[in-house]
Order: sequence, then C-alpha cells, then structure tokens
Amino acid sequence: MNFASDTTAPVHPKILSALAKANDGYSASYGEDEWSRAARDALAGVFETDLDVWLVASGTASNALALSVLCPPTGAIACHREAHIERDERGAPEFFTGGGKLALLDGDHGRIDFGALERAVVANNPDFVHETPLHALSLSNLTECGTAYSAEDLRARAALAHAHGLRVHLDGARFANAVASLGASPADLSWRAGVDVLSFGASKNGAIGCEAIVLFGEAREAFAGLKVRAKRAGHMPAKLRFTAAQMCAYLEDGLWLELAGVANKAAAKLAASLEQACGAELAHPLDGNQLFVSLPQPVQQRLSEAGARFYPWLDGSCRFVCSWSTTDEDIHSLAEIARKS
Repeated sequence: MNFASDTTAPVHPKILSALAKANDGYSASYGEDEWSRAARDALAGVFETDLDVWLVASGTASNALALSVLCPPTGAIACHREAHIERDERGAPEFFTGGGKLALLDGDHGRIDFGALERAVVANNPDFVHETPLHALSLSNLTECGTAYSAEDLRARAALAHAHGLRVHLDGARFANAVASLGASPADLSWRAGVDVLSFGASKNGAIGCEAIVLFGEAREAFAGLKVRAKRAGHMPAKLRFTAAQMCAYLEDGLWLELAGVANKAAAKLAASLEQACGAELAHPLDGNQLFVSLPQPVQQRLSEAGARFYPWLDGSCRFVCSWSTTDEDIHSLAEIARKS
C-alpha cells in the first residue's frame, strides 16, 4: 500500500527491455547515438512540430536547466508559491540561473490566479534598477496540488506573459497525467498554448530516470547554450543512449498515455473508496493521479500503523499518489483499514 509517490513505483517492463537492447554493442557518446536521435524524432511526432530536446535524469535538472536559458542571473521567474521549483528543488533554479530569483504568486489549488499574474506583469519594470524584473513565467501541469490547467487556461496566461516580454516554461513532470485527464493533444497543452520550453517527465510514469527539456519555436535558438550548461552542470553523461532508450520506449505505441491513464483511474477509484469507507473529502480537485483528502486523525494513524505510505500535505490534507502499477488490491486494502471503527 505504497501511495507516497509515483516515484516509488517499479520500472515498466518495456522500458527495462529497451535498456537491454540499447546495451547490445557500441554506440556514440554524449547524445550522438541513434537512440537520442530516435527520441527527438518521437517527441517531434508526439508534439506535431519540429523541436530540440536534451535528456536528463531528474525533474530538478530538467526544470533548472530549462529555466536557466530563459532567465538571466539578474532576472526573476514568476511561479506559484507552492510550485515544485519553489518548495522542493532546494534553490536549483536560482543556482542554475546564476542568481535568478523566484517571484511567488497566489492562486487556488496550485494554479496561478490570472489576476495575480496580470498585476505582477503590469507592475514589472525592467528599467527600475532597484527591482528584479520578471523574465519568465513557470507553470506546472499537473500542479503540486494535483490539478490541471486546461489548454485555455495555459493559453491565457502564456499570452499575458508574452505580451509583457516574458518567456514561458512548463513543468511537466506529470504532463502525461494532465494529457490523459484533459483529453487534449500534447501540442494543445504545450507550444500551441504558448509554452516556449517544456520539462517533459517520464520518471514518475514508468521510467527509471528520464526527463526531456523540450524547446519549441524561437526558444530553439537557445539549444546550443542549453547543451553547454548541461555539460558544465554534469548533465551530459557519456552513455546518454540509456536515457534516450527509456524515452523511446516510453513514447512507443502511446505507452506513456496508457500508463498515465491507469494511474489516473486508480486515483479516481481510490477517492471513491475512501469517501465510502470513512467519508474522506477532497481538499483539491482530482485531475490526475494525485489525491488530496482530509482524513480524521484516527484514520491517518490506523493507516500508518498498518504500513500504508502517504504524505502529510502542507494544508493539513493527506496526499495519496497512484502509479501505473497501483492495483485494485492496494486500493481495497487501504479502504478496508480506513473503514475499521
């Protein structure tokens, strides 16, 4: 009954198999291999556009490197105050940008309020020497509260950012879950909505450690600089083919959306089961594979003592995360323990 995070889940067999195949013989180093080229082509097909991509092993590296090409050391990045880059990345964006600052914005359920963003960009004055001017906007889909931005939500915020000279980054560690939930195309939830750089995650959805920094449109001009930054930061492993092989397998035949759909359905089933078992109430809308519920303290204690793993959240709720490998038995067992009087 491990619902602590989707990063605790095992690797999908198809990805393990792809790694074994990539291990057959010799191949070029540092991203010059056939798997890296195939991964780029596969991503271009998924997103229906030409693009550039660099693969890294962690979401923190993906976000921080992506933001480093959008924000100078003297600039700021607007994000939600509960965003992963603020709460969980130990200053990595500031470090990788060489001194960039995070400007925190409010909004319900982890989504940046449009009015709050509008006030921030209108007040932004790059010519005022005492102010750290905004250079980028970072959004998350899914958000840290498990909620989704629709294509329209993204498009409105990106258009506002662009109108004021900001570039747009999207933290897509759980982008697959957002796409599976919303039913929109990957293109509509990224570059067509105005996203310049996407951190496209696979590690939370069946891979070992594989994230793609995807550059769209004019942002592709920064690709050479991104590679230099990746090299200096130690994110240009010699045997990059093994990261690329994961991405190839992840995208092949729509596996990434299949796995995300399984995780999302498991979360919906878990929500219904906990509601029926102990009257659990949602703390945030359920838009993907992350479930935030308010549970009585005795229920929390009972679950913990029985070995269930979940995460106490900052707002007092409990976070349960389902993955591609979550079983009906896991859900049933958790609900039965919660039901006991």
